[in-house]
Amino acid sequence: MDPNNNKPQKKLFFVSLAFSLILSTFLIFLSVFISSNPSSHFNPASQRVVDRETPRFVESKLSVSPTSTDPVPRIAYLISGSMGDGDSLKRTLKALYHPRNQYVVHLDLEASEEERLELDNFVRDEPMFARFSNVRMIVKANLVTYRGPTMVTNTLHAAAILLREGGDWDWFINLSASDYPLLTQDDLLHSLSTIPRHLNFIEHTSDIGWKEHQRARPIIIDPGLYSVHKSDVFWVTQKRSVPTAYKLFTGSAWMMLSHPFVEYCLWGWDNLPRIVLMYYANFLSSPEGYFHTVICNAEEFRNTTVNHDLHFISWDNPPKQHPHFLTVDDYQRMVNSHAPFARKIARNEPVLDKIDSELLGRKVDGYVPGGWLTQTNSNISKPEYAVRNTTDLRPGPGAERLKQLINGLLSAKDFKAKQCK
Repeated sequence: MDPNNNKPQKKLFFVSLAFSLILSTFLIFLSVFISSNPSSHFNPASQRVVDRETPRFVESKLSVSPTSTDPVPRIAYLISGSMGDGDSLKRTLKALYHPRNQYVVHLDLEASEEERLELDNFVRDEPMFARFSNVRMIVKANLVTYRGPTMVTNTLHAAAILLREGGDWDWFINLSASDYPLLTQDDLLHSLSTIPRHLNFIEHTSDIGWKEHQRARPIIIDPGLYSVHKSDVFWVTQKRSVPTAYKLFTGSAWMMLSHPFVEYCLWGWDNLPRIVLMYYANFLSSPEGYFHTVICNAEEFRNTTVNHDLHFISWDNPPKQHPHFLTVDDYQRMVNSHAPFARKIARNEPVLDKIDSELLGRKVDGYVPGGWLTQTNSNISKPEYAVRNTTDLRPGPGAERLKQLINGLLSAKDFKAKQCK
């Protein structure tokens, strides 16, 4: 082969190599020029703007959720009971029912398996509940110890279910099988439609008085935290000091909490709800202090409280551990209180029938009539209903009573003074 024939190929190779080097050098200079240009993607001034607008910590990126703008509010209810409360739960649930609301019912582990199964069948088979799919039962029941922190954890459990599955509701109300409404849901929804939805109705005070030495300093253990058999709380010998990282509050265990505050208790983005929950795990009657302490130590919520539990409860003076059971003799005082709920009412107490007939217009084993519902027959054993527009409210005297109560609370001269003081 003639060696001179390789010269054109070598020349072509060197020309290609030279062109590649020139192109690479040009690209390197171009990239250096762009990176040093003030108008390029890396701009210190623009970086400072980003630093100001983007929070550094995850806690500051989380904020209180906006409240609903729906003209008619929605309520999320927890109705809880124990052994023998199954029938009372059914009655209270029907007296409280409205298609716009959401409901969770709970029978704790002290109730028999048969009683809980009967309640579960009732929830699943009731045609009205099936139609609107807004009633749920906590099938995996919790063991709830009276006066113990398991009452708090059960409330948080129900609230979590309602947040995940209950859609857009505005307030959360916790009730027991011994609670009963003193007005219709049309009355309640109509009255609440005119007030700010960030408000939390929770009776509270920082004046814990004798509770410091009898509840805050002693340490109790709730067997419901680790046992499947119900028993009372017990005390350990050690005492503890009162917290200094936050201030203790106490009050009623029954409340109406806003959606944003319930969400905060479960998300707890600044850790306060979890810290306080750990403390109240060893606190006697923790349902009377946990939510009160959280709300009054959280900057976002301490000015959202209304100091009332929306209940009529008859106490001794001074109060004992348990309130009186209400009877027909207390009926007029219940009505005059303007409260939407009353407790404690025993199973099958005659005053329940009086409330049904005179305040709720409810037939035996029926629903409470309202703008959304009318009974189409007079058969007491098998009533039939016609369902209309669920946003059609027909408030009655109960709405006027509740409006007087709420307006009085919100317009009181000492309203702000009673907020977390």
